Amino acid sequence: MTAHWLLPVDGSAPSLRAVEYVVQQAPSHTAAPTISLVNVQAALPSDITRFVSKSNVDDYHREAGAAALAEAGARLKAAGIAYSEHILVGEAAQTIAEYAGEHGCTLIVMGSRGLGSIAGILLGSVTTRVVHLTELPVLVIR
Repeated sequence: MTAHWLLPVDGSAPSLRAVEYVVQQAPSHTAAPTISLVNVQAALPSDITRFVSKSNVDDYHREAGAAALAEAGARLKAAGIAYSEHILVGEAAQTIAEYAGEHGCTLIVMGSRGLGSIAGILLGSVTTRVVHLTELPVLVIR
């Protein structure tokens, strides 16, 4: 079975530390793992999407997702690590867990917390929820 690592990032320092972990560890495997670099954008509230075209909403998610993925992608590229980028829309933890299960991921590597609220200060609420929502191993990088 080929290793397939899911690397969810939001542009925060902890998520970029997870990228650095992958940069350090991926080359040490005999067969390079497949890397899926993912950013999850929150769906916009219906009171906004009611007045904005679907095309504009899609453009917004694509632009915000690309900005969040830019630094992580640059670091992987600089290290010569192949990866695919995915911008998803939904509730972050649920979307990450579902993506991992649907795409045959063998490991989720993520930062201890991201750009979320103060409520997740010790271990981010998204990270905590992903751990509870998946049966896959989740490597949390501090």
